[in-house]
Amino acid sequence: MISSRQRILWAGLLASATFAAAAQTPPPPVAASTNSPAAITAVEQHRASRADQPRDGKSFERMQERRAKHLADLKSKLRLDASQQGAWSTFTTAIQPPPKGERPDRAAMRAEFEKLTTPQRLDRMQARQAERTALATRRAEATRTFYASLRPEQQKTFDAESMRFGPRDGHGPRGEHGGPRRGDQVSMPKG
Repeated sequence: MISSRQRILWAGLLASATFAAAAQTPPPPVAASTNSPAAITAVEQHRASRADQPRDGKSFERMQERRAKHLADLKSKLRLDASQQGAWSTFTTAIQPPPKGERPDRAAMRAEFEKLTTPQRLDRMQARQAERTALATRRAEATRTFYASLRPEQQKTFDAESMRFGPRDGHGPRGEHGGPRRGDQVSMPKG
């Protein structure tokens, strides 16, 4: 049997726990995250405004120029001999992106995609994924073939240079500006 003293003690403990829970300060308001409706709306507005702007059409050309410069630098660092020139030509041809075609109308593509049933959409996505996989496989095989034609010291150079692909110029591992670059040594502060 519970005595009146115990009842009073339990009531006091329960009341103090209730007051303590109610007295807690509310958490500070969370800044707008990228998943908030306001942020999503802002992103959609930004994309819509960019979609209406005419593109200069030179980004593909700039990318091709950077690729050509990178390949020329790689070729000079590898110091290929005459017997390796054929393998180099095959390699560079295989890793080139497909030729730039006319850009499809995204609104028309989206409207067409919405008319499809779910299984038809899945089939389209799988077909596109198969195309990308085939392209990646072709590039990987060309790289393996070229790599096999290199001498051991050239392979070391190729290994070091191929690790440099990816975000650079101050972009972090997930695209943050000013973040550490891939491969940078991050030192932790002492203390």
